[in-house]
Amino acid sequence: MKFCSKLSKLLDSHQNILEDISRTEMIQHAIDNSEAVISANGACATWTPIESTGRSPKDTMIVRRPESEANIDWNSPNNIPLDPETFDMILEDTLKTFSEKDKIYITNRVLSAETSYALPVKTVCDQSLTALFTDNMFRPVPDNISESIFANNGFTILVLPYNKLDRDRYKGRLRTLPDGKTSNMAIVMDFDKRIGVVYGSAYGGSVKKLMFTVMNYYLPAEGILPLHCSANEGENGDSALLLGLSGTGKTTLSADPKRALLGDDEHGWSERGIANFENGCYAKLINLQADKEPEIFHAVFHDADYLEHGAIIENCMMYPDGCFDVDDERLTPNSRGSYPLTFLSNIKKSSKSSHPSTILFLTADANAVIPPIAKLNPEQAMLWFLMGYTSKLAGTETGIVEPVSTFSRFFGAPFMPRNPDVYATMLGEKMKEYHAQVFLVNTGWSGGPYGVGSRMDINLTRRLVDAALSGELKNVKYQENNLFHVSFPLECPGVSSEILDPHNTWADKDAYNERAKKLASEFSAYFDKAYGDKNINPAVCAQCPGK
Repeated sequence: MKFCSKLSKLLDSHQNILEDISRTEMIQHAIDNSEAVISANGACATWTPIESTGRSPKDTMIVRRPESEANIDWNSPNNIPLDPETFDMILEDTLKTFSEKDKIYITNRVLSAETSYALPVKTVCDQSLTALFTDNMFRPVPDNISESIFANNGFTILVLPYNKLDRDRYKGRLRTLPDGKTSNMAIVMDFDKRIGVVYGSAYGGSVKKLMFTVMNYYLPAEGILPLHCSANEGENGDSALLLGLSGTGKTTLSADPKRALLGDDEHGWSERGIANFENGCYAKLINLQADKEPEIFHAVFHDADYLEHGAIIENCMMYPDGCFDVDDERLTPNSRGSYPLTFLSNIKKSSKSSHPSTILFLTADANAVIPPIAKLNPEQAMLWFLMGYTSKLAGTETGIVEPVSTFSRFFGAPFMPRNPDVYATMLGEKMKEYHAQVFLVNTGWSGGPYGVGSRMDINLTRRLVDAALSGELKNVKYQENNLFHVSFPLECPGVSSEILDPHNTWADKDAYNERAKKLASEFSAYFDKAYGDKNINPAVCAQCPGK
């Protein structure tokens, strides 16, 4: 019997199916089932087992089938293949476990604010809190869903957060842990059968990111570019995209009081413009400050009756009086808040906008050798899109902290499963077709590397970003940086021209040259390793720093 038939039979025969119950019912069930507790401000607080305080990338797999295997970059460490036989075993165990549950919750939602490619998502789960999470994060089904290219070709995700697989049954099939045991957790997606399973991971992000990986696989085949980015819109209807890894300022810079937010994480770029995939946000809470991130802080921590609230606060330290300490990371530094976009004040309700006129690639360069802002032509943009560069800080040794270069393709490597030339080529084509300008913005260090120089002032970065968005940087003179193959402006209103060329800000010019060459060589080596045999356009390859 095919899986869909087996699932239908299970749901038809089960005595307690709760499908698309109201939001208030989801909240009440989560409390009654002891899945969450009511915090002092009315939000739902929950804590997961230690193995579920973040994503489990080594347990996240893609079913490898002949129909789709040529589309996927299996050389990427993020694309872990799973054989169909093992997946069938997992599905069998999943259905058996569901058949033993007292209650089964189902939600029917979609991904994408643009109906023409909205993907219907059926979530089947045993936790009301999971259902509430999908209510926060996924979008309501539009009345005209029949117009979607996926109207009759949706996706089903089965979620059992607190059950575990039988280790003995999967020995030799799932990964072996450092202690020699077999993993009892699986986050799996089958692009061909259009089924996903989250078994044993209680982290909300496992559900969210599985579904966005699915979108990032399906959309390119339809001529739509999926992007791991935030997006906002100016008063004149001009949209902008901000791409960047954690710590680069994506959330901070996209929350602009002069611009309405479309969304902060996942968007699609089609012939109709930009559209947010999501209905909500899944924000990091560690060290969140009301004065620096007022919108996010209010969305999560505003006071409301618990049945009207529904924000989910995950793995954040809470005291017996129901108040939170976002600075306490003893549980995890990855505490999260899930909430609907409607909890924010400055949003565009449709979550859609025109084609972007400006795209910002954010990097926090701790080497302090990349300009504060630089203009990229399409080939350069494709290269930096492929590289997804930022730098993270290593541990301290004899008082010296060396930055570590980090490359995450398309600023979201774990969630972009197709061969890399597909995404890069689509970006270049859309830039040219819709006349979008890409700027590289360094939110990292100036005047010397971490430990010597200083972090870029956020007000300086905001001024540069405003200049890029307003068009002030269109008609100024630029200078080519031949090592990194980018062009930086020689002037910007309201900014000292001295700081625009990072070379000028270093007291030791030889040290700058040495550091810049070192970073460029890291780019070149990584590019050769990751993309040497990936059919990247030679014109794009030539734009790699160090080449």
